[in-house]
Amino acid sequence: MDLMMNDLSLWVISALMVSALAAGFIDSVAGGGGLILVPSFILAGLPPQVALGQEKIVSTLGTIAAIRNFVQNKKVIWTAVATGIPAGLIGAYAGAQAILYFDPDTIGKIILAMLPFGILLSFIPKRDKGVTDEKVNPAVILFGVPSAVFVIGFYDGFFGPGTGSFLIIALHYMLRFDLVSASATSKLFNFSSNIGALIAFVVSGNVLYLLAIPLVIMNLLGNHLGSVSAMKYGPTMVRRTLSLSLTILMCSLGYKFLVA
Repeated sequence: MDLMMNDLSLWVISALMVSALAAGFIDSVAGGGGLILVPSFILAGLPPQVALGQEKIVSTLGTIAAIRNFVQNKKVIWTAVATGIPAGLIGAYAGAQAILYFDPDTIGKIILAMLPFGILLSFIPKRDKGVTDEKVNPAVILFGVPSAVFVIGFYDGFFGPGTGSFLIIALHYMLRFDLVSASATSKLFNFSSNIGALIAFVVSGNVLYLLAIPLVIMNLLGNHLGSVSAMKYGPTMVRRTLSLSLTILMCSLGYKFLVA
């Protein structure tokens, strides 16, 4: 690992820092930061396993800045967090186990076929009334949130790319959270699922800690700027960033499963 770190030039590390900043900004607003980080790490010459491990440590620690801002500004739906986090953890574990029995390429192509509908959905205007814990239907908290987060958590464990974006879509378009609250609450769900994956990569030795330090700092900055912008400019910015994130996801998956 030390030799691999020494092989990276200052220019490559600088480019990765810019990527980490952009990924943090996009991830804090609409999810999908990994769609920038993972290809960047692979282009820099890191093996796929190390690229995935690096993405997890950068994204997991970087998103703390966005979570902090959203919590301080009371944008998180805490009653949803209480039921969603256990569902997400169980779903991610089940997905990770299922990957041993199913063909991920097939699942990837199914997701690819569904993405255009998600992109179109992100352009549909919704009324954003600043939903609070008291305004959320109890049935949504008890049944809707766990069901949606379990399914997306399963996807995260099984396949992964775009999990944050799918969480926002589910919370906003299906469960009627306002877009900013959906973005804020999804960060806690995604953070918990990332922790499990990060532990696996750390145990297997697929993390470059010295490289992670400057990238985490830049990702924290990106998450801070993105979350502040989301709260300042509201649903319009979240919707536009979400459509951008889904478009990046569709292009990357299209290349992987249809071209490469």
